[in-house]
Amino acid sequence: MDNEALQKWVERVSLESFGRPFLHKATFNGRLKATGGRYFTRTHDIEISPHQLAAFGEEETEKIIKHELCHYHLHLMKRGYRHRDADFKTLLAHVGGSRFCSALPDRTGRRTSPFRYKLKCVDCGTEYLRKRKVDPARYACGKCRGRLKMQTLDNLKSP
Repeated sequence: MDNEALQKWVERVSLESFGRPFLHKATFNGRLKATGGRYFTRTHDIEISPHQLAAFGEEETEKIIKHELCHYHLHLMKRGYRHRDADFKTLLAHVGGSRFCSALPDRTGRRTSPFRYKLKCVDCGTEYLRKRKVDPARYACGKCRGRLKMQTLDNLKSP
């Protein structure tokens, strides 16, 4: 599917589900991997992840389109278009859009854990996972007040 077909698809979904036309640009963006789509408040354009379409099909992608169109139409009507707003939540439920997109299948070479470091107590063996690197000399074990030792991501890969 190309950008032209996506544009027509978004225009059709907008008219059928919202009863309002989509007057801006809809494109695919292959760099979107952690999210299904994006709405730009300045240009009113929408970007959709082609990876979601390839992995989960047209039905899930249409829910993502509806999600982005909720942002679009509410923003143009000067109503609550953010995720936390009641207007957004109500409209999303009404049109049948998805609140969150499905996670893409794990790609090779990617970390499965968000943690990169592990602090381990030398005395009792208690482990503390950390995203950021810290100096273990500045901290002590919360259970036994023992000394901590730092382990990096390479050590976390082995079970």
